[in-house]
Amino acid sequence: MIRITTQKVILHVAIFIIVALLPLVTATQKHAKKIIHECSDHKVLEPSPKLSFQIILHGILLWASMGFLMPIAILVIRMSNKEQNGRRLKMIVYTHASLQILSVLLVAVATIMSVINFENFFDNTHQRLGLALYVAIWLPFIAGIFRPDRGSKNRGVWYAFHWLIGVTVTLLGIVNVYIGLQAYNTKTMKSTSVWNWLFSIEVGVIAFIYLFQEKWQYIKQSGGILGNESVRPTDQEASPTQKKEISPMA
Repeated sequence: MIRITTQKVILHVAIFIIVALLPLVTATQKHAKKIIHECSDHKVLEPSPKLSFQIILHGILLWASMGFLMPIAILVIRMSNKEQNGRRLKMIVYTHASLQILSVLLVAVATIMSVINFENFFDNTHQRLGLALYVAIWLPFIAGIFRPDRGSKNRGVWYAFHWLIGVTVTLLGIVNVYIGLQAYNTKTMKSTSVWNWLFSIEVGVIAFIYLFQEKWQYIKQSGGILGNESVRPTDQEASPTQKKEISPMA
């Protein structure tokens, strides 16, 4: 009963996050159209080779952090849901924590680069959301440090908070990658369609794996049940007692 209630709460929270993201995406599209309109009357930005390299490196770092490592960390920790082997469980938790730490470090480097090299007036969605994500990305990391033991009283509350903030930061990070690509295209008029397509394929694969993990245990159990039902004792596998019963009398 408790498990069903928890699943319903998680489902409702996920729906709330998706609904909350819709106005942001719409606002982002309107903002992009506004910038495009303004650029028609202004000179398009032509960054120097050094600045262009810094912008690309900034984007790669943020993609690696929020667009790749954090989603992978979520997929990894979900492998522990049905894991009974203590050694493998510990390895899964350590891998998840390592990916989270590396993600936070990459975001810190990208943020320092942005502060030093770019003009940050926080007058657009990409910069504002980036600042909010830089603060929020520390919350799952800090929550992981104070993780209660399994079966303890506060484990459920901790899990709900850690899961909610982790998934929210990951989703908003993915959205901000798209916004950053759009901003780069708008400022420099350089095509980013290839990167958009590649990133969309990656997000689709990660989403598919995320959903597949929900059903994998059921598929394994169903396969085991079918396998057990298909096994029938043969004459060669019959026990000595059975052979004695079916053997002809002398």
